[in-house]
Amino acid sequence: MGKVLLGVGNPLARDDGVGVWIAEHLQAPGWTAIPAYRAPENVLGKIASLRPELLVVVDAAEMGLPPGEVRRLPVPAAREMLGTTHGLPLPFILRFLQDAAGEVFFLGIQPREVGIGEGLSPEVKEGALRILEALERGDLESIPLLGEGISRST
Repeated sequence: MGKVLLGVGNPLARDDGVGVWIAEHLQAPGWTAIPAYRAPENVLGKIASLRPELLVVVDAAEMGLPPGEVRRLPVPAAREMLGTTHGLPLPFILRFLQDAAGEVFFLGIQPREVGIGEGLSPEVKEGALRILEALERGDLESIPLLGEGISRST
């Protein structure tokens, strides 16, 4: 199977829902988008059955960057920065995802607001659109690794 995008987050907590928003808006050919909301453990079986060559996990991540900035996160950083779930521990989920797919990318978007409410802040929506464009172009390498310079707006 080709490529899978796993969108994680809570759409009722403003920018925390950005991963789900991206999964719901991805229309790039060759991609299967799975909005997992706050419980990615509920879709692990589906991901395992798809056996994607590439799995991209997107979630809001507190990285100390300006709101809307996007970074690729190495697995150790993902463990610390991506949200936790109510079920299985995140390290277990990350190990499972690495075993279920050929290659795994974690993308974090710096939230501006994660309080109660719906809708993304303008900065985070702009970052989400940059991710959608990168996925459509097949150019995840254009998203800086955490620790690299601030990404350009397109």
